[in-house]
Amino acid sequence: MIETEQKLIQIGSSEGITLSKKDLARLGAKRGDFLRVRVELVNDKAKHSKLLQEYDEFVEKYGQTLKNLADK
Repeated sequence: MIETEQKLIQIGSSEGITLSKKDLARLGAKRGDFLRVRVELVNDKAKHSKLLQEYDEFVEKYGQTLKNLADK
């Protein structure tokens, strides 16, 4: 199984996503194989907001420890 984020692009008169050769090789997949695909819309703002929240929590918890290590 691979998990990746891809941009929706125009392919001919349709829209779609592509998979990299590297990811397909990891799956052992080749042209003509059938793949099961699950799709969900990624909300970049929500993802960014969550990342910032996790960073703030990390700094609150470990900030002083990291500062002490840096000062050594």
